[in-house]
Amino acid sequence: MVIDFHTHCFPNKISNKAIDILSKKSGNILPEHMGDVDSLRSKIKQMGADMAVVQNISTNPKQQSSVNDYAIRINQFENLVSFGSVHPDSPDALAELERIKESGLKGIKFHPDYQGFFVDEKKMIPLYEKAAELGLITLFHSGVDIGYPDPIHCTPKALRSVLHYFYGAPVVAAHMGGWLCWAGVLEHLVGEDIYFDTAYSHAKMPPEWALEIINSHPKQKILLGSDMPWSRTDNEISFIKSLGLSTEHENMILGENAEKLLGLNK
Repeated sequence: MVIDFHTHCFPNKISNKAIDILSKKSGNILPEHMGDVDSLRSKIKQMGADMAVVQNISTNPKQQSSVNDYAIRINQFENLVSFGSVHPDSPDALAELERIKESGLKGIKFHPDYQGFFVDEKKMIPLYEKAAELGLITLFHSGVDIGYPDPIHCTPKALRSVLHYFYGAPVVAAHMGGWLCWAGVLEHLVGEDIYFDTAYSHAKMPPEWALEIINSHPKQKILLGSDMPWSRTDNEISFIKSLGLSTEHENMILGENAEKLLGLNK
């Protein structure tokens, strides 16, 4: 099974607007699907993935509940797993984490740049500890975001400094541990109890860097990701296959690791 662990889609009524805004913010990058859930599901299948994980983001406190309502709704689709999100400035964030867990969602996404916090801020600690208590997977956008390049809100060093607040609950650092911060990934995150997804690597990350990170980190903690619609799933699969890994290692990255992490093989 091939699982794309890092994708995005939006409610139908705002999908066109959301895609347009995000595309322009990122230098008019061309999206690889239309923005809605049906388009995502169709495209990932065409591109060689059996399943996608949708990483939803609550970009302001007022939309937190509606973002998670959407996440819960699309989690019912075949071949989709949907993550929720909480906004750190919402007074209901801790209660919302409980609702996310009770609804059957397996994880949450934080995007420190979009949500306006630094990953090592003290106000985040109760949220990290609650997510860990609930056994949720926590995925962070890590490193540079091309729409918000400075300051970097989640550096590899800062992310390492908060890992102990998760008490061993799963944490994923997107974009091979930190987009454009790969020297920092090697220095601060490689070998730690953390997963990396490979999102947005094809034609953007030097293969030598990718290979060094992958070969230096536990084999079971690398997950295929694309960042669809911003990078094609099939291109990201091809990137992994180009690295000369063993078949066993390659299969772990392309789906087996995610299958175990998500509990799909039980």
